[in-house]
Amino acid sequence: MAYDEELAERIRNLMKTQRGVTERKMMGGLTFMTASGMFCSASGKGGLLVRVEPDSRDRFLAERYVQPADMSGRRMTGFIRVMPEGYRTKAGLKKWVERGLAAASARTSAGPKRARNAASKTGRAKRDE
Repeated sequence: MAYDEELAERIRNLMKTQRGVTERKMMGGLTFMTASGMFCSASGKGGLLVRVEPDSRDRFLAERYVQPADMSGRRMTGFIRVMPEGYRTKAGLKKWVERGLAAASARTSAGPKRARNAASKTGRAKRDE
């Protein structure tokens, strides 16, 4: 299924003043990213895929028109799927895109994953010596 091109254009219009936003076809849709990572995607499965902080996920799932995001039968804890009724208006779409941007930004500033990756790279380097 192709992604919703009208939704992609609406996201582009919201992001035209935001620096460093890139697009990439992946995960069955058109993904929007910053240096902090993916923040949302016009999904090929329908709806808007939005990055969320895992501790906020359940709160967002309680909102109308929001569903868990699954990929290949696996639940994605850092993402939710918002159905079209949830971003019908410009304000609705902006709310979700901003939530995705905030979650992507928080992801890079938190650091634990980076520390783990750095430690594993250090471990590999020591083994290779």
